[in-house]
Amino acid sequence: MQAARAADNEAPDTSMAERLRGKGVAMTVYVLFLGGIMMLFTAFIGVLIAHLKRGRVGAWVDSHLLFQIRTFWLGLPALAVGLLLAWNLSGYLIITAWVVWAIGRCGVGIHRLMDNRPIDEPRSLWFGGARVTLHD
Repeated sequence: MQAARAADNEAPDTSMAERLRGKGVAMTVYVLFLGGIMMLFTAFIGVLIAHLKRGRVGAWVDSHLLFQIRTFWLGLPALAVGLLLAWNLSGYLIITAWVVWAIGRCGVGIHRLMDNRPIDEPRSLWFGGARVTLHD
């Protein structure tokens, strides 16, 4: 009876802990990026965290961090151009496209992160190699 209790109190499987290492960091960065749509400074905090944690997490989580870093650095020039052209309709269209793109990338990333899957193509310009459909 005591052996069964001792087995229940043992530490969780270290291989599972190693596999999930950094998942919370990646989720935090996705949330900061989504918050960055309304308050830009949170996106800067998110990309800083992603840069600092890259290489220190599990390999599949590292693909999310690379995806997040690229989301920030690819989106920043698009947002800057949109803001410079905001005095006319083209600026608003660019900003709208950036918002849709950023939310889509974060959505795909969060979905794959919650399923414990890597981003297939983290260097992609679009959605990391994920097929985006309107049905499940």
